[in-house]
Amino acid sequence: MSDSYIQNLFADRIGGAQYGKSTAIYKFEKIKRAKRAALLANPGAEIIDMGVGEPDEMAFPQVVAELHQEALKPENRGYADNGDSVLKQAAARYMERVYGVSGINPETQVMHSIGSKAALSILPAVLINPGEYVIMTTPGYPVFGTHAKYYNGCVHNLPLLEANNFLPDLGSIPSTILSKAKVLVLNYPNNPTGASATPEFFAEVVAFAKQHQLVVIHDAAYSSLVFDGKPLSFLATPGAMDVGIELHSTSKTFNMTGWRCGFVVGNPLLVKAYGDVKDNTDSGQFLAIQHASAFCFDHPEITQQIATKYSRRMDSLVALLMKAGFAVTKPKGSFFLYVKAPTAATNPDGSRILFKTAEDVSQWLITDKLISTVPWDDAGAYLRFSVTFVAKDAKDEDRVLAEIALRLGDVQFSF
Repeated sequence: MSDSYIQNLFADRIGGAQYGKSTAIYKFEKIKRAKRAALLANPGAEIIDMGVGEPDEMAFPQVVAELHQEALKPENRGYADNGDSVLKQAAARYMERVYGVSGINPETQVMHSIGSKAALSILPAVLINPGEYVIMTTPGYPVFGTHAKYYNGCVHNLPLLEANNFLPDLGSIPSTILSKAKVLVLNYPNNPTGASATPEFFAEVVAFAKQHQLVVIHDAAYSSLVFDGKPLSFLATPGAMDVGIELHSTSKTFNMTGWRCGFVVGNPLLVKAYGDVKDNTDSGQFLAIQHASAFCFDHPEITQQIATKYSRRMDSLVALLMKAGFAVTKPKGSFFLYVKAPTAATNPDGSRILFKTAEDVSQWLITDKLISTVPWDDAGAYLRFSVTFVAKDAKDEDRVLAEIALRLGDVQFSF
């Protein structure tokens, strides 16, 4: 089809007249292509996918049953808009029971989201004017920053470095940026590093936000997936309700990625503003899904069972990677293991492969070892392993992990 006037009508925010003409290949597409090529070169072989960023299992049967019952109710069939009180009240109970955050008013401090990604795409419209900054961490989930740029806002990235336990150095932000900054976006336990925040860090964040008049948005998608101790909410920090909101989701904590449901909680004025923009963005998540999600929030023991499985898998993965020569420490939560990428690999025949980037390592692992990981070169060269690989049961987990150990066992890595 010949070029038409449509090519010249695309908005500048997605490339303008050059939209669709870029030849750049993004890393996740490179991974997909490499996996396809590896399977063609090794017919019948098993690629072990350690790059998956979502749970490997279905929602629990009792949750599916709850959805079924709620879907049968005629009163749940219509527009949900900004939701009814069922999820809001369950969310307030959840915040107190799991995180010790009490006194939340479900009607003014809670509102459902169609998953955290939707909330992160809506909130820039609440806060960002042209030329204003959002402070984000890198590597990290880019959605809030992408939409901030859509509104002609700007993004300042704070690197997450191993030397600082993958917590951002707030003191490194230039005063010229702070004078134009509106929002600080955080995510702990963190994707992709798996790092956890501390009460001391969150206290520093609250003080910093008040000093510089920033709104804090904490993406808590993994916050209850912890291996030891009590989950930590940003809102448990004294003063946090004055400066920010927190985003929770059923996706990772209840094996419900495709259900698209969560909630925004915290400062009532921010929650109200989010609701006003949301009301002009979507018509709400299906009430049956909201009510099934509310059931989940009243049964946090489901998340504890899921976290136990991830912890077990993480123990084995950490042990086998350490044996292969990687410097690795088990994270305190999430399902991600973030490890420094090797600079070279020596095969049994003495041949040596040099790696300039984590992406080089990732491509080699897929091609030569049929192991898929996700590379991150944003703040040093690292690989992200996920323990959400597909396995039928604990015995099958052992088989998969033993296979990884076998495939890496004859290689000597240099770092």
